[in-house]
Formats: sequence, structure tokens, C-alpha cells
Amino acid sequence: MAFFKHPTAVVESDNIGDETKIWHFAHVREKAKIGKNCIIGKSVYIDEEVEIGNGVKIQNFVSVYKGVKIEDDVLIGPAVTFTNDLYPRAFSWGEDKIVPTEVRKGASICANSTIVCGVTIGEYAMVGAGSVVTKDVPSFGLVYGNPAELKGFVCYCGRKLSEIIREDNERIVYKCECGKVVEVKR
Repeated sequence: MAFFKHPTAVVESDNIGDETKIWHFAHVREKAKIGKNCIIGKSVYIDEEVEIGNGVKIQNFVSVYKGVKIEDDVLIGPAVTFTNDLYPRAFSWGEDKIVPTEVRKGASICANSTIVCGVTIGEYAMVGAGSVVTKDVPSFGLVYGNPAELKGFVCYCGRKLSEIIREDNERIVYKCECGKVVEVKR
């Protein structure tokens, strides 16, 4: 099955995966890559050359600018904005100013967050609503605030981890209430 495009969406890219759904008033620029089974919500803007993996859900009113790479199974909440220029000026824009940003597999970025370019959001990390991310987020890290700060760690299921079953100088091993075990590097 090919992808679905709502009649009001503008899709300029030829690289959209099967079973992806692109909804009302979304705009996908040329050379953007969107994987299979994605949901691109209402009024989402995806800039040229953005890379989006499989199974990604991007909710309404999100802006994803050139230089952003989003891996598989990521959730981007409503009204999240990614930046791509650390020193923006209307009179001095150029491709050489783009600073790359990566969002790793399974991460969640909650509503109304801003992701300042040049950061990596680790696997299965969670960014709380309304946060401004200015530095890297470790895998399974829970960050929130302005600027976002590390407040703990979360499970694959998204719940905050609290039960430590083992730790040493290199790692902490947690057990979640869902039964999963999560190993976090120090």
C-alpha cells in the first residue's frame, strides 16, 4: 500500500514509506525522507532533507527543520519545534549555519517543547512538556524544564524508574513496575 495524503497536504518529496498517513495542511518538502507506518499530524512542517524513520508519530503543529534526523518509533508531541541555527539572523542565513540534531529510537518529546539544534536525544528518553532542550539527553533520560535538566530515568514503557536492583561505577540497573529491566550508563 502506498502512503495516504490528505487532499489539503502538500507533499513535494518522492520518498514516503508505505502506510504513512499525512494529514490536513501538512507540508513535506522535497528530499525529505519519511519511513513506513508514520503519522504526520495536522499542520506539520517537515523541511527539505529531514530524515524520519519508521513508526514515527508527529502530532499537530510540529516544525521539523533541515538538519534533523528522527529514528524509528519516536513520538513528537503537539507544537514541538526543532531549530537548526544557533545564531539566527534574518540577514545572514546560509546552509553552512545548519547544526544537526538527532532523536534516537523510541524517544518521546512532549507537547510544546523546543529542541535547540546540535543535541542528541538518546534512545527511549523522555522530554517533558514545555521543555527547552539545550544539551544532549542520555538514553532513557527524563528531562524537563527551561532549560531542561535530567530528573531521572524512564523505562521503555515511559514510566519513571525508581527501583534499583544493581549498580556499580559504570551503570545502574533498574526494574520497572511493568516488569522490564533497564540498564543506564553513568
